Amino acid sequence: MISRFGLSIIIVSFNTSKLLYNCLESVYTHLIKAKFPFEVIMVDNASSDDSVSMVKKNFPRVKLIINSQNIGFGKANNQGYTAARGEYILFLNSDVVALEKSIERLYGFIRRHPKAIVGAKLINTDGTPQPSCGPFYSLPVICIMLFFKGDKFGLTRRSPDKTIKTDWVSGACFISHRDLLGDGLLFDESIFMYMEEIDLMYRAKKSGYKTIFYPNARFIHIGAASSKSNAMPVVNIFRGLTYFYQKHHTRTANDILKGMLFVKSLIAIILGVLTLNEKLRSTYAKAIRTL
Repeated sequence: MISRFGLSIIIVSFNTSKLLYNCLESVYTHLIKAKFPFEVIMVDNASSDDSVSMVKKNFPRVKLIINSQNIGFGKANNQGYTAARGEYILFLNSDVVALEKSIERLYGFIRRHPKAIVGAKLINTDGTPQPSCGPFYSLPVICIMLFFKGDKFGLTRRSPDKTIKTDWVSGACFISHRDLLGDGLLFDESIFMYMEEIDLMYRAKKSGYKTIFYPNARFIHIGAASSKSNAMPVVNIFRGLTYFYQKHHTRTANDILKGMLFVKSLIAIILGVLTLNEKLRSTYAKAIRTL
């Protein structure tokens, strides 16, 4: 039997060497005097940069899992979870920087609320809050996201200053007891990237668990660091949304979703043609082919 202890921190990286260095440095700097044992597991998704050699040189304590191909965010996190020995699991993006006391506060909070998934407050590099929690993506919420610029009222996502129960928190930084994740609640490996954390938290809620946004733990999040192609985030978001609806909702709801995504794509393609914006046109031309 594997002996359990403190905290396991799982970081998945794909070609983010410089950001990964900052992430790991922040973790070890702030946990150097931690009163609980911890381990860091880095899963590399076949990076072509010097991510692996950088970790070996600068952070020899990190446990490395090196993949020969990019297997996706969810599956790589599952690999890290399988190798983890901690009683609590912190999933951290490689483009996240831990601020002082942030990990300790998150760890202390989850120990007081072990039957929950807990997400931290994410902030941008300029110090402004980054919306990182919200309601599940119902059709009205998706409609607002697709066709209305901005969300001044926090209907789709927000960043409150007080601890609240919510439907989802950002997958860039969240923590849970390992038993909750081990109860059939790991990432769905059919989702390559985007929507995997929302699917996880949707299943957790159906099983009676809660998700909590905890703003007293603060992390800087760069965002979209592993998505080099401008088209791929949109394509993967479309794929993630349609898969999520096919899995959890009725066929009618999924058809309505696909219709909204089709209209959004068509508008974007026409706008791209009229404004000579080839990136916009080609991005949504690729996305529409996923429907």
